[in-house]
Amino acid sequence: MKRLSLTARLSLMFMLAVTGVLGAAGLFFSLLSQHHFDELDRHTLEEKLQASRQLLQQVDDLRQFDTLLPQLQALLGGHSDLSAQIFDAGGRLLFAQGSAHSEHVAADRRDSEDGEHKHAGHVWRSVTGLVEVAGQPLQVVLALDVTAHKAFFHVLIGWLWGALLLCALVSGLLGWVLVRSGLRPLREVTQVAASVSAKSLTERIPTESTPAELEQLVVAFNAMLARLEEAFVRLSNFSADIAHELRTPLSNLMTHTEVVLSRDRSNGDYQENLHSNLEELRRMARMIDDMLFLAKADNGLIIPEVQSIELRELCEKLLEFYQMTADDRGIRFELSGSARILGDSAMLRRALSNLLSNALRYTPDGGVIRVDIVAGANSVTLTVGNPGVTIPQTHLPRLFDRFYRVDPARREGSPSNAGLGLAITRSIIEAHRGEIRCDSNDGWTSFEIQLNPIV
Repeated sequence: MKRLSLTARLSLMFMLAVTGVLGAAGLFFSLLSQHHFDELDRHTLEEKLQASRQLLQQVDDLRQFDTLLPQLQALLGGHSDLSAQIFDAGGRLLFAQGSAHSEHVAADRRDSEDGEHKHAGHVWRSVTGLVEVAGQPLQVVLALDVTAHKAFFHVLIGWLWGALLLCALVSGLLGWVLVRSGLRPLREVTQVAASVSAKSLTERIPTESTPAELEQLVVAFNAMLARLEEAFVRLSNFSADIAHELRTPLSNLMTHTEVVLSRDRSNGDYQENLHSNLEELRRMARMIDDMLFLAKADNGLIIPEVQSIELRELCEKLLEFYQMTADDRGIRFELSGSARILGDSAMLRRALSNLLSNALRYTPDGGVIRVDIVAGANSVTLTVGNPGVTIPQTHLPRLFDRFYRVDPARREGSPSNAGLGLAITRSIIEAHRGEIRCDSNDGWTSFEIQLNPIV
């Protein structure tokens, strides 16, 4: 079974709400009008009964009753729909006024309860009262023809039902128009979502005419498109960078191999060429390993081992490893502070090794590389700083992007440098639920890492 659309549901709800309100209002008006006419009829009968009682109480003997006939006819005969009869204690009719039907109804009502009664297609409302005259009770029976009132209410109910049906149809149509107009932003979202492709990620839904109820949805959808666009651009750039980085070693391998195969050579030449090819293959293998690591990190597959690590001890071992390279260039290491954290020792060693390798690469000869460890109440801060050329502020946010270089035309001296070290470092730190950032001012560049301490 096909489900109703949101427009149809809201239109139906609007129609039911309007119909319910109008139906309740019509029912209230009908009941109020009927009550009003019933009160008028009841008041007329009570007034005539009271006037008749006062008139009959003026005589002291029933033999004087005939003297009241003109007054009774004047009192009770002025109303064409009113029937009146007066009986004595023995049931003898003393006075009758009205049509034959009304007299018959009045006679029938002598021993019945007051209220509405039907007779010969007419509806009558009757009332009975006793009057004490000269010690004898007289029964006064009054009946009022309310057929016209009932017919009026029957027509009124028919008109109300007709008007209610017409209002339901009109409100349903009007609700459909209003709901369809109000849901226009949703259709715009649908159209934009249907048209989204790799070539149209720049499209956005305008928020100027968006209702307040849909504003958060539109803002979230536009933010999703922005994230998709950014991810697609990064993926495209990443693919281009991979192709660029792999093209160089592959080109070197092909060139060396073609040169060697161009003519017969000695075993030494072949060995030299194979060693050169092996170096390029190792570089490609390291690059592929790094890219696989980053791909796992992007998908949340890098789960660090949880173990207690003394940061100072870890840094001392790394500085000892790089000490020979630093001594060759007259560079000194300065280490201060200590702290203990929970994390993966191998992964953190790789992240810090990348930072120290970059620091050695860019520090001028005779410079000083400082490693500071500060244990705070809520975090542990590890800073690796080195002197060198100041990095422009516009480049700082992108230093951790893959294959990113401040100078795209620059090629580093080490063949192992592919521009993935800082990206791997950030992935490792984020896997440890930490943060890393870079500052560069006045010829001093520092990378600051914040990690959670052992509580």
